[in-house]
Amino acid sequence: NSVAFSPDCEKIVSGSWDETIRIWDAKTGNQICKSLIKHIGSIYSVSFSSDGVKIAIGSDDEIIYIWDVANGFQIGKPFMGHTGSVYSVSFSPDGRKIVS
Repeated sequence: NSVAFSPDCEKIVSGSWDETIRIWDAKTGNQICKSLIKHIGSIYSVSFSSDGVKIAIGSDDEIIYIWDVANGFQIGKPFMGHTGSVYSVSFSPDGRKIVS
């Protein structure tokens, strides 16, 4: 459903209808990491932070998650408040804010 390159173009993150997030090596195409967070519903949007350390995730479960690229774990509490699927997420250039 959604893919994005890391800022250094070394990794690709993909979010899918099968409720998973995967990180891939952009050079080899090999999977580096699979989502450790259980999502409820399809993943519609993924976005790397400008430093490549975090990924914002928008999905069918109406919640925005922030994911640590290094270990695949959720960072902080999820952002709630949407009343429908989150189809698009993006970090601000400084990585301090997220829009959806």
